[in-house]
Amino acid sequence: MKENTGGEVERMVVTKIFDAPRELVWKAWTDPKYIMQWWGPKGFSCPACEMDFRVGGKLLCCMSAPDGQICGWNAVEYHEIVLYEKIVSSMYFSDAKGNRIDPAELGIEHEVVDGAYDVTLFEDLGNGQTKLTFIGNDTLESAKESGQMEGWIEILDKVADVVAGLKQEK
Repeated sequence: MKENTGGEVERMVVTKIFDAPRELVWKAWTDPKYIMQWWGPKGFSCPACEMDFRVGGKLLCCMSAPDGQICGWNAVEYHEIVLYEKIVSSMYFSDAKGNRIDPAELGIEHEVVDGAYDVTLFEDLGNGQTKLTFIGNDTLESAKESGQMEGWIEILDKVADVVAGLKQEK
């Protein structure tokens, strides 16, 4: 994994506005049964997801490709949680037990911003709308080149589908 230790580096940022209250968007983002519905870009699925949602806790998700092949595992460690407002975490490639794997071992070139965490913000816009902003620990350039930027945009579209379903349940 490459670390960028240069001055200010532009990080990957993706946003989406949901026609739903912040609590519903939070639920879709923080409940493993809903995470399984949106984890991974379009066409990918999440056959396994475990979560201990608390500071110091961990999320462990498996991602499979459209053909059913397992692509690998990701783990997320939670560093700060402000209910309905913010989640600060670090995401990394892992094995099925959540042990960190260097992306280079998987043949992935992954450039991160040194010392940066992923930050997810949930902003109540009023009128039943919520703005979700995901700030990754990847440089913007690396995220664009690797396809992560496009993948996160597709993920947020899948989150919107989950949120729409939750709204209908209410």
